[in-house]
Amino acid sequence: MIRLFDISFSILGLVFGFPIFLIIYVVGLFDTGSPLFRQERVGRHQKPFTLVKFRTMKVDTASVASHLASTSSITRLGGFLRKTKLDELPQLWNVLKGEMSLVGPRPGLFNQDELTRERSARGVFDVRPGITGLAQVSNIDMSTPALLAETDQKMIQSLTVADYFKYILMTVVGRGAGDRVK
Repeated sequence: MIRLFDISFSILGLVFGFPIFLIIYVVGLFDTGSPLFRQERVGRHQKPFTLVKFRTMKVDTASVASHLASTSSITRLGGFLRKTKLDELPQLWNVLKGEMSLVGPRPGLFNQDELTRERSARGVFDVRPGITGLAQVSNIDMSTPALLAETDQKMIQSLTVADYFKYILMTVVGRGAGDRVK
């Protein structure tokens, strides 16, 4: 049932969001010269996939978790995209391809060993990673790996269709600050 919602909403988002995508892409060309950001992430069953987002940091920023990156790396457009969560929109493509869900644990990086261990021990990799979830709307980010994995596990074990829509709505109306940047 959730996969059906993912497919339907990602198609609708990609079709109706196309004008917004185009505007952000063009403005991003002037901002960084490279408006799309691609990064290998840990997916379902710990298989790698390439996550796609709008770029919010300078092109030469090190590939680390957001909480380890410097705020000076965030561009002016990037700050706006992060605040409005518009940087996440290209991930609808990852959702449509079946690499992600709209709701699930945020996919981590392969160099986040502690987070990967914690999630592996808690069965978090049994599900598709998501664009948003309980941790995100609760302001829990990747800087606290054990708490994040515990929250992800709690969400997975109790996720209902009502929760699925609740987390999406909470994200759209601005609940949760997203990943912290130092």
